[in-house]
Amino acid sequence: MAEDFQPRKHVAPTGIINRLFFAIRLLLDFQALTVYKCIRQFSGKLSGNLLDIGCGNSPFKHLFLKENIQYFGLDTIDAANFKYQNKDVTLYDGKVIPFDAEFFDGFICTEVLEHVFDYNNFASEIYRVLKPGGMGIVTVPWSARFHYAPYDYFRFTPSALKCIFSSFSKIEIVPRGTDITVIAAKIILVYVRNIINKNYVKTLLLSPLLICGAPFIFLAVLAGHISVLANSGSSDDPLGYTIILTK
Repeated sequence: MAEDFQPRKHVAPTGIINRLFFAIRLLLDFQALTVYKCIRQFSGKLSGNLLDIGCGNSPFKHLFLKENIQYFGLDTIDAANFKYQNKDVTLYDGKVIPFDAEFFDGFICTEVLEHVFDYNNFASEIYRVLKPGGMGIVTVPWSARFHYAPYDYFRFTPSALKCIFSSFSKIEIVPRGTDITVIAAKIILVYVRNIINKNYVKTLLLSPLLICGAPFIFLAVLAGHISVLANSGSSDDPLGYTIILTK
């Protein structure tokens, strides 16, 4: 089952072009923006060996290029299906993380859990390779389209997340965005999807509506960013969740 619309791959802000695309993504993609804010804030709490689980193109690696952090990227051997281009990554079978027990001081795992069918084993492996007292951050979407089809299996409630990571000594679950952010994100997605369309005839026919709709998109972008900054709206229907874990 192919996707009608697949956004540009998330890449690190290295070089002028990638920095530009990164900035545009954070402006228009509230999932990416809220995840980035969480990871940037969390990065100051970590040191030692860090594992980036399901790293893809390692878009957050630049936040951990510090003298007191040794970064390790990890992804499955099936990552080629996502068309990532990252040579500095350890590939594994998706079952056993190929590192010794208690090797890592910390980890990040962003927007990956929904693509893992055996999530209980996945959580156990993370626990195994993390040192006692080690910390990690997991982000998952809640309001998100079916993406990277067919490798998208779940949406997790806070209740489910507490059960999945129950072996950890401390679990903190924080919603990312509100229902206002979700509405703004959906409006922007519909607009962008009809601009970046493989059917050029359809895009041409819709161009008058797209031009007339530009002011409304500006308002949607503005409302979305205000909702993120002010946490306005209901957090019962967020973009996603951030889970902060301590072993």
